[in-house]
Amino acid sequence: MENKTLNQKTLMIFAPLLVLTGIAGFLIPEQYSLMSGAAPYNMFHLVFGALGLVLISANSDLLASSFNFGFGLIDLYQVLASVVGLTPIEYFHWTFADDVVHVIIGFALVLIGGYGIQKQISSSRRHVTTDQS
Repeated sequence: MENKTLNQKTLMIFAPLLVLTGIAGFLIPEQYSLMSGAAPYNMFHLVFGALGLVLISANSDLLASSFNFGFGLIDLYQVLASVVGLTPIEYFHWTFADDVVHVIIGFALVLIGGYGIQKQISSSRRHVTTDQS
């Protein structure tokens, strides 16, 4: 884990959490959960958690950064969709607790992922200018 970037470490923690969230959503009855327990929402967590686990095995900072940034944007969209009533609200049944978690995780992932992408862009620019010299 010592040779991993911030984005890779973040994804190594976040992907299994997504999988566990999806599993917990199926195990905890919806009426007893603070978060949405809707089956499509649970499947969403399982699919993206599995995708995150696959990307971890690729050992690519750009892939990890892109996933984190993209999933952060999805989280922020979910807050907007929940508040304004956009799709997939009819399937995901978000709660206020979901909205709070999505704001926190969404902003964190956008910042972390964006940092990693920016670092990749800067690094590739340095290589291009060095190669042309």
